[in-house]
This record gives sequence, C-alpha cells and structure tokens, in this order.
Amino acid sequence: MGNVTKKLKAVHEEESSLSSLIHHHVRAAIEQAVQEELAVALGVEWYQRSGVRRGERNGTKTRTLTGPTGPLELTLPRARVFTQKGDEEWASALVPRYQRRVREVNASVLAAYLSGANTRRIAGALRPLLKAAPLSKSAVSRIVGTLKSEMDAWQTRSLADLDVAFLYLDAIALRVRVDKRVTSMPVLVALAVLADGTKQLVAMEMCGSESHEAWKGFLDGLVERGLRAPVLCIVDGNAGLRRALSTVWSRTPVQRCAVHKLRNLERKAPQHALAEVKADFNKIVYAESEVAARKAHADFVSKWKPRCPGVVKSLEEAGDELFTMYRFPRQQWKNIRTTNVIERLNGEFRRRVKTQGSLPSEDSALVLLYGLVATGQIKLRKIDGYRKLAGVISEQMRRAA
Repeated sequence: MGNVTKKLKAVHEEESSLSSLIHHHVRAAIEQAVQEELAVALGVEWYQRSGVRRGERNGTKTRTLTGPTGPLELTLPRARVFTQKGDEEWASALVPRYQRRVREVNASVLAAYLSGANTRRIAGALRPLLKAAPLSKSAVSRIVGTLKSEMDAWQTRSLADLDVAFLYLDAIALRVRVDKRVTSMPVLVALAVLADGTKQLVAMEMCGSESHEAWKGFLDGLVERGLRAPVLCIVDGNAGLRRALSTVWSRTPVQRCAVHKLRNLERKAPQHALAEVKADFNKIVYAESEVAARKAHADFVSKWKPRCPGVVKSLEEAGDELFTMYRFPRQQWKNIRTTNVIERLNGEFRRRVKTQGSLPSEDSALVLLYGLVATGQIKLRKIDGYRKLAGVISEQMRRAA
C-alpha cells in the first residue's frame, strides 16, 4: 500500500510540474507575441537605432489574463505612437484593453453552452481549470450575450446581394418559457441555396403559430430586407405558408415535399395497404420524366379512388406542385424533391436542445439556434450538383421573361 501511495504522489507531482511548465510557456508566448506586435507598430525592434520610428516605448504594465491554464500574470509593454493628432497611447490588438480572458476561454464557454450546458454547469465545470480566477454565472451570461448582439446584426442585415436558387421554408417547434409557462412555440426558418451551391441560414423568427399571418409577416420581412424572389420554393404543405407564398411571391414556382405528402397518404390509408400505397406513390415522385410522373399519378387515382378515396383526396390536394421538380435538370431532382435540406438542420436543432427540456426565453432559444450555425457546430455543406445551379438560374430567368 505504501508503494502505491508513493507512486500516486509522484504522478501528482509530475502532473503539477507539467502544468506549471505549460502555464509558464503560455505566459511567455503571449508576452513575446505582444512585443512583436509592438515592434511592427513602431517600425523598429527593441534597441534598434536605424529605421523610420513611428513611436516610442514607454515602460511596462502588469495585466492579469485568465487563460486555459489559469490566471496569467503578464508583463506587457507600453508605448506612444506618432499620429497626425499627436502622440497617442498604443493599444494591443492581441490583448485589447479591458479583456480579462483569452479568446480560447470564451470560445470554450460558447461551445459548452451550445452543447446544451447551462450557465451554472459551465461555471462549475471550468472552475478547476481556471483555478484562482473562476467564472461566475454572470460572466458566463455576458460571454453568451455576445452571440445575442451578433444575432441582432444578422437579423437586420441586407439580403439584397443574395442570389438565391432554392429557398426552403419550414418551422421547428421548441419548448420555451413564455409568460411564466412552458409552451411549444414554432420557429419559422428560411434556408437558402445560393447560385454557387452553398447553403445559408437566411432568417429565423419565433411566432405563436404557423398561421397565414405569421408566415406572411415572415416573408414580408425578407422582402423588406431586399431578398429577391427565389427561383424555387420548397415547402412541406402547411396551408398558412402556401397562402402566404401565393401573396408575396405569386410567380415563384413551388415544390411540395414528397416525404410530407407520403406521410399524409399513409395517415389516410389502412394498415394492410400501406406498402402498396407507398410503392405506387414512389412511381410518381421517382419517375423518369414529367410525362411518366403524370401517367403514374393518373394510374394511382384510378386504382385507389374506389378503394381508399381519402388517400386520393390527400394526393390531389397537392395539385401540380408535386411535378414542379421535373421542370429542372435531373441533377437537381434529389435536392428539391423533399425538404430534407432544411429537415437535417432542424434535426440538429432538436438534438442540441432536447437535453434542456425547455428554454428559459424566446431570445435564448433563437440565440442557441443561431449560435449553432454561426460558430460552425452545425455545418451547411454545398448541395449535390451545385456546378449546374448557375445555369438553372439563368434558364428560369429566361423563362420568366
């Protein structure tokens, strides 16, 4: 037992020594980087007499900066730089005034928050790491608050420069505390596929429902910010959204999501006929051409109307919007046949927030969703066949003219 204790003590001392060494090198690296930054600003190295001097050193100052290895006692240079207005005190961009933590600490806090941890858990988890300079819950809240200011700017930015090929519109329901009660609230989401194939989260808005008025206000907001009508909108079939699109972008073609429509059919079909209904429906949405798709549609109606009239009524509700994709090149059919592009995004949203049960406010819900995309925790990759998109846009513009 004594030997085990000695070994554990030796390991602890070794780890402590290693931690101190890392801490020392982190401090030295920061101080050296600031010295080099100042040398560039002044135009001369320390003790260099030749060259064009743009300022003068003016002693040092002590700063405490919390880093990944705990509080760092830094000795940083001071200087005066020459400007047209006269001498001014030099300010480091690497260690700005009033900064109390290195960027890696703030980034770690945001990453933990976006992974589902609340402010109390984050402060507790980082306490052993930050040692003598632990974060309070309010400090964590201020760090997270930086996302709020970024989101506010994102929500009001101009959209006039976006060249949108496809616009996916959908909503995600989140449990949010509103007026002292936890309730399910939809967040309306617009995800664009641009002419170069990249995806971009365009807008989010929390509303009381997915009504026509809610969706119309959402779309009107996009128009007011300069968004031009997309080449195609892909939707799930929500009645309020469909009415709003016909008002705001009446000339923009719409593709109904085949997956959502199949779910509607399955809900109307008897259990013993589900597999057969699905197989016949897939002949419509996976046809080789629009002609073949319309023939499959007619066959579906003829076969199932006597047997399951409710299924046929649900199919016919979509009208020609099941065939819109056939006007586009075959390479794009996979992308626009369903709302899967935005459903994957919504799925990631749901996965990240399910650990929290409910979110404390509307703002916190939107900040969390925005932060997941803005920080790259949810990556938006280019769609398949993106090299053909520029031609798709040109062709659709020619037809519209």
